[in-house]
Amino acid sequence: MDSNKKKARIAGLFYLGVVITGIFSLAYVPSKLIDWNNPAITLQQIRSNEWLFRLSIVSGLMCYVFFLFLPLALFRLLKQVNRQYALLMVLLAVVSVPISMLNMWNKFAVLTLIDSSIGIQQVSADVLQTQVMFYLNQYENGNLIAQIFWGLWLFPFGYLVFKSGFLPKILGILLMMGCFSYLVNFFGSCLVPDYGKLGIGGYISIPASLGEIGTCLWLLIMGAKNSQYIETGNFANSD
Repeated sequence: MDSNKKKARIAGLFYLGVVITGIFSLAYVPSKLIDWNNPAITLQQIRSNEWLFRLSIVSGLMCYVFFLFLPLALFRLLKQVNRQYALLMVLLAVVSVPISMLNMWNKFAVLTLIDSSIGIQQVSADVLQTQVMFYLNQYENGNLIAQIFWGLWLFPFGYLVFKSGFLPKILGILLMMGCFSYLVNFFGSCLVPDYGKLGIGGYISIPASLGEIGTCLWLLIMGAKNSQYIETGNFANSD
């Protein structure tokens, strides 16, 4: 049987891939290229930094691939705690992957719009700016839908971490709180006009960020100790 430490570090590697590519594609690149209040500047920035925009697409797709394998790796580690919760964790996480993958077509649409060889450049600058912002907004809307499952999977994941006995309970608490952080931001964005301008979304996301990054680093650096139950084979569902 593989040790818990080995399983944990494999999961940690996948988690690190999710964190790095996710931060780059979802936070860093938009902060450099997109000004939601200025379509002209946004179009100019994307044209001037097309390679960076393309890199964000590749990074985003890599993030979703890592996120497909992450819950499977975590399942191998945590199914010994509660198999049903572990299966629920995998299901809720994996559901978001096709949503996120399909949503990426909006970024490809932006590339099509700025491609001078296709002939779309014949339209006026105002129309082109409007179209680019439309697809960027559609991309954000797609992420908003995926955010439901980015949040939901954290609750069974956090519960398993909390109950495991071989991972810090505080990380499990933060992950479960992170579930509600994502859901609050989702409902806020859907129901409250100009929710993003209120500036509270970042604060609400703190438990999720601390829980996920903290768990990633713990799995990667510390691993997970073998519990007495695993060593004596008392878990009926362990391999």
